[in-house]
Amino acid sequence: MPAIDVRNLMKSFGDLTAVDNVSFAIASGEVFGLLGPNGAGKTTTISMLSTMQKPTSGTATVNGHDIVTAEDDVRKSIGIVFQDQSLDEELTAYENMDFHGRLYRIPGEERRQRIDELLTLVGLVDRKDDLVKTYSGGMRRRLEIARGLLHEPKVLFLDEPTLGLDPQTRNHLWEYIARLNEEKGITIILTTHYMEEADRLCDRVAIIDRGTIVALDTAENLKDSIGGDVVAIASPDPDAIAGLLTAPWISSIERHDGSVTIRLQEADRHIPGIVTAIHQSGIGITSLSVRKPTLEDVFLHYTGRTIREEGATGKETMRMTHRARRR
Repeated sequence: MPAIDVRNLMKSFGDLTAVDNVSFAIASGEVFGLLGPNGAGKTTTISMLSTMQKPTSGTATVNGHDIVTAEDDVRKSIGIVFQDQSLDEELTAYENMDFHGRLYRIPGEERRQRIDELLTLVGLVDRKDDLVKTYSGGMRRRLEIARGLLHEPKVLFLDEPTLGLDPQTRNHLWEYIARLNEEKGITIILTTHYMEEADRLCDRVAIIDRGTIVALDTAENLKDSIGGDVVAIASPDPDAIAGLLTAPWISSIERHDGSVTIRLQEADRHIPGIVTAIHQSGIGITSLSVRKPTLEDVFLHYTGRTIREEGATGKETMRMTHRARRR
């Protein structure tokens, strides 16, 4: 039995369909990533699987428990780290953990032992008696992860756990998340719009766009699926470059952000010809780079946009509307 089994799950808010007929299964002990921009449906999916919202239609089970008919059983078997901070800043780290443990009726001695063990795991045991308001952003996220593990859940939901953190702190948190999965065998569902995060941590990733899963596989298979090398050319006239390059060895050309992305096999062999053709046509080249495909390229391939472009659109407004309707 999979740890999570989702079938045709759907959630609408008035005229807005936040999650549209989503299906997937997650194996026990797997780290599963939901990738997508703000407003794509990641948080709404997590909210339904953690019983905070009821689906409009479809079904899902978590640890064998139905998310609608067995809410209490689901809640007992999961931990969750919210995108927005939920710690009490006027309490110490230990007090935040202790309060959470009491809510789950963990006996006193066992509760104290688990708190010390988890605070040690996330590197905060020396600061356990300090008020949370004195903590940095990265320390707070580590504390929230520790708190989410206190009642020994079988599944841990991490909703944008590194959002807004600096790269060094983000890397440290990635190490903690990988250790949690390896040492405790917990099934982890990670929502993120950081492609590098998903590539590094996840056994499989699903790309969700406008509420629909458009691709699902391992990161390597997804990158292999779009094939070849990637040549990115920035130019004052990217449309002219796209119209100029029509050779049969070019598998695709995409325009975005004032540049052209070309996918082809054996890029090193063909780049001299590409550059010559562009210069002979009088088209300027600002920069040129060659690399292997990344998950960012996969996202662009399946959605037609980079995740940065999508984040700058009205999706954020839709997301805020969605939140307002939830209230």
